[in-house]
Amino acid sequence: MGTRTSNDQVPYKEEKMSKGLKRSLLVLNCALLALGNVGGPLIMRLYFLKGGKGVWTSSCLETAGWPFMVMPLTFSYLYRRRKEGPGTELFFIKRPLFLASAVLGLLTGVDDFLYAYGVARLPVSTSALIISTQLAFTAAFAFLLVKQKFTSFTINSVFMLTVGAVVLALHTSSDRPANESNLQYYSGFFMTLAASALYGFVLPAIELTYKKAKQTITYSLVMEMQMVMSFSATVFCTIGMLFHKRLRQFQERQFFFMGAVGVIFSGSSLLSGIIIAALLPVTESLAVLFFHEKFQVEKAISVVLSLWGSLSYFYGELQENKKNQASETEMA
Repeated sequence: MGTRTSNDQVPYKEEKMSKGLKRSLLVLNCALLALGNVGGPLIMRLYFLKGGKGVWTSSCLETAGWPFMVMPLTFSYLYRRRKEGPGTELFFIKRPLFLASAVLGLLTGVDDFLYAYGVARLPVSTSALIISTQLAFTAAFAFLLVKQKFTSFTINSVFMLTVGAVVLALHTSSDRPANESNLQYYSGFFMTLAASALYGFVLPAIELTYKKAKQTITYSLVMEMQMVMSFSATVFCTIGMLFHKRLRQFQERQFFFMGAVGVIFSGSSLLSGIIIAALLPVTESLAVLFFHEKFQVEKAISVVLSLWGSLSYFYGELQENKKNQASETEMA
C-alpha cells in the first residue's frame, strides 16, 4: 500500500492507485460537488418559494439519500470478494473511525439546519455569496488542523473572497424578500454565515480524520464514512423535524456531500472549499434566470472578487505543481 504526505506532514496510509485513476476520481467528485453545490440551493429555495415551511424537513432531506450509497458499496464488496475470496470483510470502517464519522455527521446535521434556515429567508444569489466565505473558514481551520501551507496566491484568494462577502454584507437590505421583516432577514443572513463557518471546520476535520485513521484509506472506506456521516446527520435532523411535527416532501443534496469528501480524499479540504467558491457565478446566474432575483451592483462586485480569488488559487496551484515537477526532475 502507498502513503500520502499532505503539506510535508506525517504520512498516512492510502490506497495505492494509478495517477490516471486518482485523477479520474478527482474529476468525478468535482462533478458531483458541482452538481450538488449548484442544484441543491435552487431546489431548496424553490421549495420555500412554493410555500414550504419545514426548515427541519429541508435540513433532514439534505442527507436523507444515504441509502443510495449502499449500491456502490455493494459493487465494491462484490469486486473485492471476487479477488480475495469468501473471507472478504463486508466493511472497512473500524470503531474509532465509525465514531469519528458519527460526530462529524452530527456537526453536518447542525450545519444542514443553519443552511436550510438561511435559504428559507434569503434569495439564492445572496445565500450563495455568503456561503462563499466558507473558503476563508476552511483555509483557517485547514491551517490549524492539518497544517495547510499557504502561498501568496492562496492568501490573495482567501482575502478576495472575504472582501466580496463584506461588500455584500454592507448592502444586504436591498434584496430583502417581500413580506419579510428585517429581523427575519438578518437572522437568515447570520445563520447562513454560521453554516459557512461550521462547514469550513468540518471539511478540514474530515481531512484530519483521514490523517489520524489507523487503517488504510481506500475510496470504499471514504464512501462508508460518508454513509455514516449522512446517516448521523439525518437522524439529528429527523429528531428536530419530529419535535416540530412537520412532514413535507423535498430533495436532498447527497451529491454535494459525497463530492466534498471525495475531493478531500483525492485532493484536499482547501481544494473542496475552493471549488465551492468557484461555482458561485453559476449559482448566481441560475438564480437570476429561474427566480428573477435582483442582481445589484454589490452582488456583481462580490462575484468579480470571488472569481478573482478562485482564479488566484488555481493559478497558484498550477505554479506550485510546476515547481514540484521541476524539483522531482532534478532529483531523478
